Amino acid sequence: MAGGDARRAARWGWGTDGRGRTRWSRGRVPAVLALVSAALLVFHSAVPNAVGRLGSALETFLPWLGLAVPVLLVSALVRRSATALVAVLLPAAAWAGLFGELLLPPDRDGHDITAVQHNVSDENPDPTGTARALIGTAPDLIALEELTPSALPAYEAALAAAYPYHAVEGTVGLWSRHPLTAVRRVDIRPTGIGEGWDRGLRCGVLTPQGEIAVYVAHLPSIRFRASGFGSGPRDESARLLGAAVAAEKLGRVILLGDLNSTVDDRGLAPLTSRLGAPRRGPALSWPAALPVARIDQILTRSATASEVWTLPATGSDHLPVAARIRFDDS
Repeated sequence: MAGGDARRAARWGWGTDGRGRTRWSRGRVPAVLALVSAALLVFHSAVPNAVGRLGSALETFLPWLGLAVPVLLVSALVRRSATALVAVLLPAAAWAGLFGELLLPPDRDGHDITAVQHNVSDENPDPTGTARALIGTAPDLIALEELTPSALPAYEAALAAAYPYHAVEGTVGLWSRHPLTAVRRVDIRPTGIGEGWDRGLRCGVLTPQGEIAVYVAHLPSIRFRASGFGSGPRDESARLLGAAVAAEKLGRVILLGDLNSTVDDRGLAPLTSRLGAPRRGPALSWPAALPVARIDQILTRSATASEVWTLPATGSDHLPVAARIRFDDS
């Protein structure tokens, strides 16, 4: 190092420290942690699910690994470590490649239909107020989950004027401004669940751009147990729903539902391999008080959700999710 450079490095604390370590030889711990964070982001699919479904658990909260970047950056600066600073660039680049698009402005070049998806909660104290809040965005489609027999009349009454067409199967329902056709139940019951567990619905919707297929679904909840991430029933329901979507004869498909995970979770691969997810806007929907994940999804085939966002909180523990959707051949 030239004399002037050495003096400047020493002045700012980037030279050799009292233990004889240079800026390149110290800070190895944050450097290693940065490499591990980058590896988990890039190679998350290599984390096995065989033990406690660790892979799915990681992928459910994968975007939050990005928090390691500012923490490790501060650590690198405190230690005056050039090695750690360079290493932090790796998880930063990996996160930007995977999730950076979520932070870009929405694509507002036009849309054909607007949809709202909401798990209204079976403990919602104000069904009428919830329905009115959803109407405020003037969507074409409203999908609801956790409908109860006692609350259903309130939703039907509040939505009837603006949404004359609706269908309900079990605890899920769809309200539409456009006529519905070929309404049927979709059986997504996991093994061991008896009759009466109805959480899947398929409707044809006659939009001005032609008929589309709309699916409404509520997959089983995941459970955090001592044995790990309990997502088995959810994954089985996802496979059943994925098979139904794969067999759908109509080209344009919209899936609205509480899928109880993020689109990065491999457990939803039977759906995400066949349907596209919005890539702009985080739209974190759960829990409503402090959202950490979007588990309420709007997925499409032969269409693009060009903008996705959450609506203000209702009486549910989920936030409503809305999307503007453009058909690919429009």
